[in-house]
Parts: sequence; C-alpha cells; structure tokens
Amino acid sequence: MKIICIGRNYVAHARELNNEIPVEPVFFMKPDSALLRNNDPFYIPDWTTEVHHEIELVIKINRVGKNIETKFAQRYFDEIGLGIDFTARDIQNKLKEKGLPWEKSKAFDQAAVIGGKFFPKTGFHDQGDINFKLDINRNPVQEGNSGLMIFGLEEIISHVSKYVTLKMGDLIYTGTPAGVGPVKIGDHLEGFLEDKKLLDFMIK
Repeated sequence: MKIICIGRNYVAHARELNNEIPVEPVFFMKPDSALLRNNDPFYIPDWTTEVHHEIELVIKINRVGKNIETKFAQRYFDEIGLGIDFTARDIQNKLKEKGLPWEKSKAFDQAAVIGGKFFPKTGFHDQGDINFKLDINRNPVQEGNSGLMIFGLEEIISHVSKYVTLKMGDLIYTGTPAGVGPVKIGDHLEGFLEDKKLLDFMIK
C-alpha cells in the first residue's frame, strides 16, 4: 500500500506558502509507517518545532492501473475519505533552501492521518462540490471544497499513473486548501467531510 500526496493543488494554499502555481500535478509519497489511524493521538517529534496541519480529501484506489486515461479514471476508485498531511514546516523550509528532497519533513511516523471511514463516491451529489473542514479547539482553521482544486480527481489519477503503478488499497491525498498552520500540545483536532466527523484526536 502506498500513500501518494498531491502538493499545491489549491491556488490560495500555494500562494500562502509563496509557491508557484503548478502546471501539472505535483506529487510525493509517504511510507505506510506514516499512517495514523483510529483517531490515535499525534505526538509531535522532538526534532521539529513547527508541525503544520493540512486537511485533505483522500481517495482509495480499488484496482491496479498504469497509464490511466483521464476519461477512465473514475473506474479506479469508489470511496472518498478525509486525512491530514502533517508537515514539519521548519524542516521542509531548510530542505527546500538546499534543493533537497522533502521526505524528512513529510514522511515521518504518524504524518499521514486517515479517517476511520470512507464513503462511497456515489453518495456525493457532485465530486466537484465536496465540502470539508478542520477545526482546532472548536475553531475553524481550514475549509475546503473540491471545486477549488487546480487538478481534479481524474486528472490526478491519470497523471500519477504515468509514473507509478496504482494498486488496490493505495491512498491518494488530494491536496490541502489555504489556512495551514502549526499545531501544539493539547490541541483538539476535528475533521469533517460534509456533515460527517471523521477525525477527532489530540496533539501530544
């Protein structure tokens, strides 16, 4: 099982981090050891002083695929969920300055939070209009809508599959909207997919 993450997929988020708007999907990967399940608490690593939250829609791949055409991409997933891509922003900035890979800041243990449930895509009236949000200590910090993605779900699947064979169970984190920021010990995070609460855990 692979975790594939799409970066800079919302214009406002790219701008808030002073990144260029991409002309094709940007993706990176996390190992399965990065998964944080069952609303277990997230422990801030002792080697970073600035971990940022990034709430994202997540799709689960349901069949093997390579070089998938965009028009056939819907066949390769049937469930949508919610996750958080945690980022050690201080470490990432240092790596970016040196032109080095991001893995230390993105692929560490527990850095890929996943909600306990996925929902059939047929249950959403429009995949281009899915609302999701993150609250911290009952205050909204990120609100997103799939319609604001630069690259839609089909385009993401098609692009990634040119380079990486997709397999059943793979997870694709589809990018985060604006509003990313640091978490601290004692924070209570709650993530919502439409009106369903899928994330509910503490920072320790």
